Amino acid sequence: MKTEFIYVGIRVKDLEESIKFYTKVLGMKLTGRQRIEETKGDVAGLQSGKSEFALELNHYDDGSPYNTKCTVGEGLDHLAFKVEDIDKALQLAKREGYPLLHEVKTKSSRWAYIKDPNGIWIELCLSST
Repeated sequence: MKTEFIYVGIRVKDLEESIKFYTKVLGMKLTGRQRIEETKGDVAGLQSGKSEFALELNHYDDGSPYNTKCTVGEGLDHLAFKVEDIDKALQLAKREGYPLLHEVKTKSSRWAYIKDPNGIWIELCLSST
């Protein structure tokens, strides 16, 4: 399976404060914000300079199953990989012992999660949302 590592998503306590830090202190550019009703959360994308690699900030509402206590050093939310065929990627992962954990479909994109051997969530996506 051919993949392209495209971004890192981290869970944050306060989305506005985090956006301010990454844009004002580190000079990153806010590339977009989106409400994801399926996860009861908000997402902000940031990029640095001419790099295509992105940082995704994830903040989840109190009622979201993903809203867990933020502990320093444990804020890594997931690693994302773009795939050409998400169904084939999921079939391969399942054959290797890494079943689908969660899938989200919106009008414009689709992404699915598996876990690596260390328990880190890995996102397989058709777009870089």
